[in-house]
Amino acid sequence: MHTGRELAGTLILTGVLLLVAVGTLPFLVVWGTQSRPVDAAAVVLAVVAAASAALRRWPVVSFSICTVATSVYLMLGYPYGGILLCPAVAAYTVARRTPLRVAVVAAAAALALLLAHVFTNGTAVEGLMTFLPGSAWIVVPFSIGLARRLVVEAAERQRAESERRALDDERLRLASEVHDVVGHGLAAIQMQADIARHVRDRKPEQADIALDAISRTSAEALAELRATLASIAPSESAAAREARAPTPGLARVGDLCARMRESGIAVDLAVTGTPRALDPAVDVAAYRVLQESLTNVAKHAARRHASVAVRYTADAVEVEVANPMEPSAEVTEGFGITGMRRRVDDVGGEITVSTGGGEFRVAAVLPG
Repeated sequence: MHTGRELAGTLILTGVLLLVAVGTLPFLVVWGTQSRPVDAAAVVLAVVAAASAALRRWPVVSFSICTVATSVYLMLGYPYGGILLCPAVAAYTVARRTPLRVAVVAAAAALALLLAHVFTNGTAVEGLMTFLPGSAWIVVPFSIGLARRLVVEAAERQRAESERRALDDERLRLASEVHDVVGHGLAAIQMQADIARHVRDRKPEQADIALDAISRTSAEALAELRATLASIAPSESAAAREARAPTPGLARVGDLCARMRESGIAVDLAVTGTPRALDPAVDVAAYRVLQESLTNVAKHAARRHASVAVRYTADAVEVEVANPMEPSAEVTEGFGITGMRRRVDDVGGEITVSTGGGEFRVAAVLPG
């Protein structure tokens, strides 16, 4: 359907063409092969050619009506004038708004029809001299319309590609969030379940402690997962999302380490410098690096021990996790480490994953 702006533009264009095509008729001079003075028939043909612009919503129909009216005008011997502007505008429109193959066929047919008057006059040689300028009334505006269409289509493809990349990035971000939350929670729950199974007969009270830890860990993981999934719901306010679960950040690193200790991982935590408020994206990225690194300790480390360091410097915050590893162990960077790298890169930081001295170490420096 026409929008109000499109309809207004069509009406204005039609009015201008009517003014030019009809308004210039009294001032035209008969010359060369154009030997017929302007009369009522010329006025009618000019009105039809100009008024066809009102149908530009259907470019081929508008172009056909305009071409026929203009061709008849020329074949009847009326003088060249403002009516020639009408097929030029119609040629631009058909090139701009119709498929290329249809537009080319329509333009070729229109060009042949408009030039037919060259061969209907007695002085054909003189008429042939008008072939090149006559064809320009179709070829030039058609080329301009086609070029404009190609530019617009290229811009639309680029915009669609940008939107697709943005959507893919958002999906990857959400996948990383879910991976970190669910992976960490399940790793902790598995270790606590192993502890409960191991001591259930000899130390039932320890099994109860482990089961309580499983309950807390699962509740925290579910709450954080709901908050993560809610972040993609634009209808939900930020306050409502924050109410679902605490926002991940370095302020919760003590709780993170405590949860890992309950799971049987000995965690040494050292915080140096003065803690301060960080940019939310940096705060979350730092926390996720620590969380994913400790999850990897729970899942892959030879010894259940890790050292966690958080250092606040003048213009940055540094986080580091180190754990013992077997000298012969191989390190394969999976989705978790890839996700850590992406998070740190997104906030303009640097991350290093290294082995040496019998340790596996993840160290990140983030702006702050």
